[in-house]
Amino acid sequence: MPRFSVIVPCFKVQGFLRECLDSVLSQSFGDLEVIAVDDCSPDGCGAILDEYAGRDPRVRVLHLPKNVGLGRARNAGMPLATGDYLFFLDSDDTLTPGALEAMADRLAESADPDVLVFDYARTYWWGGTRRNVLAHVLSEATAAGVFTAAGRPEILDLLMVVWNKVYRRDFVAGHGFTFPPGYYEDTPWTFPVMLSAGRIAAMDRICLNYRQRRQGNILSTTSRKHFDIHDQYERVFAFVDGREELHAWRPYLHRKAAEHCLDILSKPDRLPPADKREFFRRTAELLRGHRPEGGRAGGAGTLPVGGYAGHLLRRQAERAAREAAGRAGQARAAVGARARRGWAGLHARRPLDPELVVYSASSHRGLLGDPAAVHRKAAEIAPHLRGVWVVRDAETAAGLPPGTESVVVGSRRYLEVTARAKFFVNDVNWPGSLAKRPGSVHIHTHQGTPLKYMGADLLDKPGARLGFDVPQMLRRADRWDHSLVANRHSELVWERAYPCHFVSARTGSPRNDVLVRAAGDGTAGGAAGPAGSSGFSGGDAGDGGFRRRHGIPADHTVVLYAPTRRDYRRGGHVDRLDVAAFAAALGEGHTLVVRLHPTLATGPARGMGLAELARRGIVVDATDEPRTEEVLLAADALVTDYSSLMFDYANLDRPIVVHADDWAAFTASRGAYLDVTAEAPGHVSRSAEELAGLFASGAWRDAESARLRAGFRARFCEFDDGLAAERVVRTLLLGEAMTEPASLRIPGPSVGGDVLTPTGR
Repeated sequence: MPRFSVIVPCFKVQGFLRECLDSVLSQSFGDLEVIAVDDCSPDGCGAILDEYAGRDPRVRVLHLPKNVGLGRARNAGMPLATGDYLFFLDSDDTLTPGALEAMADRLAESADPDVLVFDYARTYWWGGTRRNVLAHVLSEATAAGVFTAAGRPEILDLLMVVWNKVYRRDFVAGHGFTFPPGYYEDTPWTFPVMLSAGRIAAMDRICLNYRQRRQGNILSTTSRKHFDIHDQYERVFAFVDGREELHAWRPYLHRKAAEHCLDILSKPDRLPPADKREFFRRTAELLRGHRPEGGRAGGAGTLPVGGYAGHLLRRQAERAAREAAGRAGQARAAVGARARRGWAGLHARRPLDPELVVYSASSHRGLLGDPAAVHRKAAEIAPHLRGVWVVRDAETAAGLPPGTESVVVGSRRYLEVTARAKFFVNDVNWPGSLAKRPGSVHIHTHQGTPLKYMGADLLDKPGARLGFDVPQMLRRADRWDHSLVANRHSELVWERAYPCHFVSARTGSPRNDVLVRAAGDGTAGGAAGPAGSSGFSGGDAGDGGFRRRHGIPADHTVVLYAPTRRDYRRGGHVDRLDVAAFAAALGEGHTLVVRLHPTLATGPARGMGLAELARRGIVVDATDEPRTEEVLLAADALVTDYSSLMFDYANLDRPIVVHADDWAAFTASRGAYLDVTAEAPGHVSRSAEELAGLFASGAWRDAESARLRAGFRARFCEFDDGLAAERVVRTLLLGEAMTEPASLRIPGPSVGGDVLTPTGR
């Protein structure tokens, strides 16, 4: 008996069917059967299904003699199913890699619940991807364990469809659940199933790509078939009315029915215009007929009042009110902006404050990176300097360390301090509205050593600069006075990529001071090996307690995997490595820590499995850790593709492996200043098997790895000597003299991989 019976009804989907079936049959979890139902499709679906059945015994095809519709096609497949769980997969959608294995693990962990609910992502024909906006509901429900709809009613706020769940087959058979004919057949299935389930589990993982077809979506077809929604809710109410224990759900279902029907009515592409009045009348009859006892409706405004003409007038009035409110808000904002500009102008006529330093990092996200390191050092050796942080909102301000002065970007206080400040320290460009006053000093720290093309070099990379205004960016960079560099490679890059008026400051990277000190103190792993043999104390050797916070045993070897974003894929996320398989290959005594690129932190990337794997303790998700240096200090080895973290991590003199399985695609879409596969800081893997083999054999920390790392450190950690933050404060803020970085590492000559040449100064 297989674990899953995947029922796939097919009708006019020959262009998508192969992709759908391949996504199922190529799953790492193979204990499944596919029940493919050819709903008398007039295209090539039947032949495609027979082809797959002929080469894979897990596929069984049922050819229906006539077209019966989606719901009844699913019904036809159910008697053939023998699996523990039923999964109804639409034939134009696809499973994400590893989805079934994740489901199987979650089902086992939950002791076989009646229903398992999982997440999905909408994938658009033009290449975009958008995660379910209610993903947080699944995250909270996952943490709750096993529950019922009554215990967590918010689970019913998720899209009420059949394909974002799997169902225990005995539970379905015991209740006799089937699909009715007509459109919206998921409604009278999902509500009864969810309300009847005694044990529901959830999983915060994207298991399905929900294809948003440009054309051909049944529910986007203009037709009277949309009147079926009334019959479907009649079935839902009949189910609830026949079960006294479910009567308390009537107000909720009444509200849902009203919202659903009126939403259909509001869509311009659903109902023929001549039929909208009748649809409104039928909706009103449905809701009056099932109005909760005592006249209590499910929510304000859910029962249509009066006729269709009155309904349209109310909708027009509501729309006009929203538009008027929007215009009023814009007017208030314009008046406020003028007032703030006037306020800023008033302060701009006052002299600059020579002791006022304004900081920002990562687009106003808090005390991070190089600006934070400079701020801390300034507070230590120049406490008379007043440091003010620019943050994006009040929530970010509340999360700052106690005693940290801050202003919200765009506020009157922001305009006041930026009008008076002598010094500005940032790792991202300031807003274009910030005018540089004569005598002010702008210090740009950047965000690490550049590998991929930046700034003006993106002009020849249209995909990478999508939505990025290069001329505007250069105008903002014209405000820079000093550009901090950690090596001569960076100096040449920034002078080429930002042809502006700044002077390069060979200070080193302030954020790397802590890494250099850790290496100098002997707390780095280096060639000595992993945590257990390097003297690393499991979270108390400068990593801010990272290991302790995440429950990582002190004797574990911590491997940090830090993938970067890809410009050849819309949204930037590409699953280049199965992190669960890699974690398993590392074996006992190892902990895999994953840190996504910051631009991927809020997108679908974590929902594609990372959040679920972290919950189960298979990996540690360090994406939200605010201080990158703490993550780096906790790691005994770094695995990355093309992240600039490798240049920072090299300061620790610990092993680095470059996983470069798509280097050609990456460089073609983004461009690179050097061939990191030829001038690597360690071994290079070209496949997941090679990567696992490097760790299994111990080659990741062999003599060749150390030799490659030494050359890389000599070149790219040239000016990092542990005094970068102090050098910035003393020389650029206080105007004192200080020696250049000590020549602890002598850079070797370029070996031809660097496309840069000095521009002459």
